Amino acid sequence: MKHRIFLWLTAAITAALTGCATQLPMALSDTSAPKADKVTLLMSATIDNRYKASYQPELLVVNVEKGGAKEKADRFNFQPDDKARRPSEGKNAPNSYLLSYELAPGDYVMPAMLSMARSFPFIGSFQTVLMQDLSFPKAGVYYIGHVQAVVRERKDDEERAGPVIPLIDQAVVGASGGTFDVTISDQWAGDEALFKTAYPSLAKVGIEKKLLAPHDQAKVKSRWEALKQ
Repeated sequence: MKHRIFLWLTAAITAALTGCATQLPMALSDTSAPKADKVTLLMSATIDNRYKASYQPELLVVNVEKGGAKEKADRFNFQPDDKARRPSEGKNAPNSYLLSYELAPGDYVMPAMLSMARSFPFIGSFQTVLMQDLSFPKAGVYYIGHVQAVVRERKDDEERAGPVIPLIDQAVVGASGGTFDVTISDQWAGDEALFKTAYPSLAKVGIEKKLLAPHDQAKVKSRWEALKQ
């Protein structure tokens, strides 16, 4: 019964945060490999709640959409599976992921990553705003970098780490009272071995590096506000 309730809450939170979008799995798995006519993006990510450390967010989806998206077919929610999640390093440790996205060549935007923290009886949702532009005119496998998203206490009018509602849950987990500090970095020196160990199909594939842009909080906030209008 508790398991069914948890699954329902997870589905409800995901639906409320993501709206209409096509749900997609990770590009790579034990049985899938990069396709020659597609763009496969590799990205590592860590979500670390240092504001309320006992409520570490677990990644639900990564939003990607075509430039000027108008309908569901133009929006994608990539859902990490158990394979994408790296082993936890202990109690209250941040959650880390090896993520992969399959797209047709073209131009896209990565608006946000959505996550959830839970510890009975509280469950809360987080939204890491990225607003990254992605441009990949030709097929191939590309490493786009490491996203480090750290929740700290919010000040003044900084973007909240998650919605305000429901009031108690969002406050307890640190979503409404916290904000995200996001850092984009090149961690390929370590990530290469992690990806190739997790996904042996990458061993003989040429991987190009095309990193996400440095995170500019002011620019990101402005674009995010415009997107929501």
